[in-house]
Amino acid sequence: MKLSELMQGRTPSTSFEGFVTNDDFVLALDCSADGSAEVADFDVVQMGVTGLDAQMNPVTQDKQYIRAGQSTTKTGTQRAFKVGGDRYMGDAFQDFALSHKVKYGTGNEVIRPYVYFCVLNGKGESGKASIIVNSDGAGDAGESAEIDIEIKKAGSMPTEYTYGAAGEEG
Repeated sequence: MKLSELMQGRTPSTSFEGFVTNDDFVLALDCSADGSAEVADFDVVQMGVTGLDAQMNPVTQDKQYIRAGQSTTKTGTQRAFKVGGDRYMGDAFQDFALSHKVKYGTGNEVIRPYVYFCVLNGKGESGKASIIVNSDGAGDAGESAEIDIEIKKAGSMPTEYTYGAAGEEG
C-alpha cells in the first residue's frame, strides 16, 4: 500500500492530544526501483506485520573523573525499526525487502529514504536507512513463515517531518 492510499481521507491534526496506539504510527519506505520516489509513493510497512518496534538506541561514553565520579555523555543516537510478522507475498515492502538484491545487498544498495510519523498529528521524522534482513521465513511446520527485518538509520541524522507539509495529498 502506498502512503497516499493509507492517508486518503485522513487529516492529521497538529493539535491532537490523547493516548496513541502502535497502530497510530506509520513507517513508509521508498521501495521504487531507483530509490527516487515521491513520499506519497513510499510503501507502507504494514501487511503481515505483527510488531513494529521503533527504537532509539543512544550511544554513550562513560568516564570516571577525579572527585566528580562517574559521568555519562550522550554522543549520538542510532534509530532502528524492528519489523516482525508473517511473510505476505505480493506486499510491495516485503517483496522489496526480501528480494535477492536487498537480502544480499551491501552499502548503498540497501539504503532507502523513509518517513515515520503519527497519523493523528502528522508529526515524525524523515531520513535514510539500511534494510537488514535477519530472517526471510522461519517457523515450525504448518505455521506462517515469519520474517525479521531491521531498518537502521544510515548517514546523517533524520530531520523533523510533518505529513502534508511537503505537499503530500492527505
